[in-house]
Amino acid sequence: MIHELRTYTFHPGKLPGYLKIAEEIGRPIRGNDYGVNLGYWTSEFGRLNQIWHLWEYEDLNAREALRVKLSQNKDWTGQYVAKIRELIQRQDIRIMAPHADFTPPQGDGNVYELRYYRTQTGRAGEWLGHFKDIMPVREKYSKNVGIWNTQAPQPNEVVHMWAYDSLNARADARAKVGADKDWHGFLAKAGSLLVEMNSIVLTPTNYSPAK
Repeated sequence: MIHELRTYTFHPGKLPGYLKIAEEIGRPIRGNDYGVNLGYWTSEFGRLNQIWHLWEYEDLNAREALRVKLSQNKDWTGQYVAKIRELIQRQDIRIMAPHADFTPPQGDGNVYELRYYRTQTGRAGEWLGHFKDIMPVREKYSKNVGIWNTQAPQPNEVVHMWAYDSLNARADARAKVGADKDWHGFLAKAGSLLVEMNSIVLTPTNYSPAK
């Protein structure tokens, strides 16, 4: 199984128009017939005017076959792609190998934090091993949604997602994690393996499966 995380950046002021088109045209046409959609979010901080959406495929061959099939869907190309093309500034994708089940929380109104780190060359697997070992400690404070190792375009990248009831809940959880002695032990072993850290707060669209 592979996951594809797609990030679309829109020209200023064009995101609301895209959201309407995606909800009313794009999602009904595509459904889950060309890959399973796991979540659809907008960015709240940092780089604005962005959509992040996560897809699941059996493998790379299945992804390629379904993408070809989707490109042959005349409703998709004529009614959806033709309408959003002028709105989009750029598109980026990550092909990711999941290291944990994708498990969004139940209920609505959650905020998500996506953290993506670049490790030293060839050290992503080592960092992930330490990270998975510390999960029982980390999940005492907030729920993990997913863990991945990016395969392309950045092979030394690790990605993890978290869900919170609110931004205040996130701040409280982060403070408690920062005070945990076992977490400090993890940082002592794994922190030096990282060369870059990024975080983005995401909110689900009203048509996102992950709420």
